Amino acid sequence: MRRKIINHYQYYKKKNIDQELVINKRYKILLVIVILCMIYLIFGLYRVQVLKNEYYSERLVELTQTVVEGDSTPRGRIYDRNGKIIVDNVAVKKITYKKIAGTTTKDEIMLAYHLGELIDVDYTDLTEKQLKDFWIKNNPKRAENKVTDNEWKLYEERKISNDDIYNLKLERITKEELAEYDKVDREAAYIYTLMTTGYSYAEKTIKKENLTDEEYAIVAENLNDLKGFNTKLDWERYYPYGNTMRSILGNVSSSESGIPSESKEEYLALGYALTDRVGISYLEYQYESLLKGRKAKYIVKGLNEYELIEEGSRGHDIVLTIDIELQQEVEKIIEQELLDSKKNDKYTQNLNTAFVIIQDPNTGEVLALAGKQIVKENGKYEVYDYSNGVINATVTPGSSIKAASHTVGYKTGALKIGEVRVDQCIKIAATPEKCSYRNYGSINDLEALKYSSNVYQFYTAINVGGAKYGYNQPLKINTKAFTTYRNIFAEYGLGVKTGIDLPSEFEGYKGTGTASGLLLDFSIGQYDNYTPIQLSQYISTVANGGNRMKPYLLKAVYEPTKEKLTELVYQNESVILNKVDIDKKYLNRIKEGLKMVFAPGGTGSGFIDYKYKPAGKTGTAQSFVDTDGDGIIDKETLSTVLVAYAPYDNPTVSFTVVTPNNATGEVSYNQMSKINNRISRKIAKKYFEIYK
Repeated sequence: MRRKIINHYQYYKKKNIDQELVINKRYKILLVIVILCMIYLIFGLYRVQVLKNEYYSERLVELTQTVVEGDSTPRGRIYDRNGKIIVDNVAVKKITYKKIAGTTTKDEIMLAYHLGELIDVDYTDLTEKQLKDFWIKNNPKRAENKVTDNEWKLYEERKISNDDIYNLKLERITKEELAEYDKVDREAAYIYTLMTTGYSYAEKTIKKENLTDEEYAIVAENLNDLKGFNTKLDWERYYPYGNTMRSILGNVSSSESGIPSESKEEYLALGYALTDRVGISYLEYQYESLLKGRKAKYIVKGLNEYELIEEGSRGHDIVLTIDIELQQEVEKIIEQELLDSKKNDKYTQNLNTAFVIIQDPNTGEVLALAGKQIVKENGKYEVYDYSNGVINATVTPGSSIKAASHTVGYKTGALKIGEVRVDQCIKIAATPEKCSYRNYGSINDLEALKYSSNVYQFYTAINVGGAKYGYNQPLKINTKAFTTYRNIFAEYGLGVKTGIDLPSEFEGYKGTGTASGLLLDFSIGQYDNYTPIQLSQYISTVANGGNRMKPYLLKAVYEPTKEKLTELVYQNESVILNKVDIDKKYLNRIKEGLKMVFAPGGTGSGFIDYKYKPAGKTGTAQSFVDTDGDGIIDKETLSTVLVAYAPYDNPTVSFTVVTPNNATGEVSYNQMSKINNRISRKIAKKYFEIYK
């Protein structure tokens, strides 16, 4: 028994020792874990407090402090290629109003009267409805009495609405009651209208135009009594060269309108505020991301207390490829020639526009891009900028595109170098004769360009279409020939977007018919219509040896500086969109023919002084207009085009001149206005005077 007890004792003693060892082991493990955790926490604290102190301090500020942006800052300047400022900013004083929470209608009316005592307001735009609305707000009890008890009962029964009640009040305000309001009341009514129009939270401009320094100062001195009003310095775009190239430069939204409603989603996604001023057309819109200024940032410290944390700055300055001196001269020439044509040419009733593009054919840089439109107003002709028509107006090009037509012939084997054809009118069954300006007899491919033979191109088109011609016989052309022509024309930029850095570029007009005679018309530029910029890209492609260069207006981007441009951010580079797929011998042959166009006897003789070594093509085309604005084409006209480059042995410049609806359709070529000839000669002369 005793041994049994001893054995039990030894067993439990050993068990206790084992348990103690296990506990000690676990304690040590736990101690190690605690130590590791402490090391990790200490390291983490060291990392937060020392290694990444700056990062977490900034995050703390972001999470605990409110950061707000200041007002819109001025946009970047726009320069020409020679460093001349063509778009700048000018400071403008203005008085604004933004409703403060808790301000009642009665308060706002009193504020309007108070401001009216301090400044002069032109209230001529105040409408009768706005004046009546002010009367209702200013005379609530009298307005209520204009609604009968029966009408109020209908309102309580929800048979008429708030709007119905309001309209009843408006209708019943008499002329005598409105006559109670004198100049002071009407000024206050107009100010009140400006204060309450639009979103209540938005800042409204009360006066900006004709705001005197005295008015600005006296309002600034009385801001404590004018709750919600403020005096601010705004900015407006300033154009040192007036309306030169104005439509292409584009516009900026006002501080009152902010982001246009149709662009709201686009700009909000980019982090803009609804009240931000943005570019809304052409270059201002195209380069919004570069031109927009950077707003100042403030930390909200307390009630109406802010601390500046980041300075605002003007947007980037951009340099254009445009030579503003050349641009001005070109616009003067177009304007004067349009006016002179109306005075001195007999058949220019429908002539109202002209376009000119001058490019560097080797780079795609646009040196001048001009369009003018003439309108008769009150018996006098007024001329307006229409430069944007260069990319979105179309013209029937006529023979100016025959270099592209020759390319189709050479490439498809439908035309051979030196091939002689007889130029005399052709006749397809059931259609009128198709002729050149006159019968030229036997001519080759070079002479076909020199004299602008239509018949020569007709035979090329017939060959491309796989047809056989017989006088007064039906002509069956494979309609795939239209695709062949258009594909090759597109290699020159005709019928496709050029890629110019402007929004809203038009692709041109493609005819939909596929009758055999229409292919013949296509080959002489009497079917599809093209934009002036497409014609410019086309002749530039010929000039440089077959590279279709992307035309562009942005030359460089700079950091904003007070004086000269110094810190270059980005330099634009030329882009080859494609190469015309044609053997060099054929392109050289075409260029030889285009050189002959300006030689004595050629259709372009006299258009550009031959001392400049010009080459290119003229075009006269049948076109049509809607003379009475009813949407129906009712008048046949003649349009004229010139595309050229110089010098022909080393081209450095291309010229495109387009005068749509030059003359009425019934006149002969000799009776037409020679406006295209005069513009071409003068702009080339001016270019070479500047770029000797």
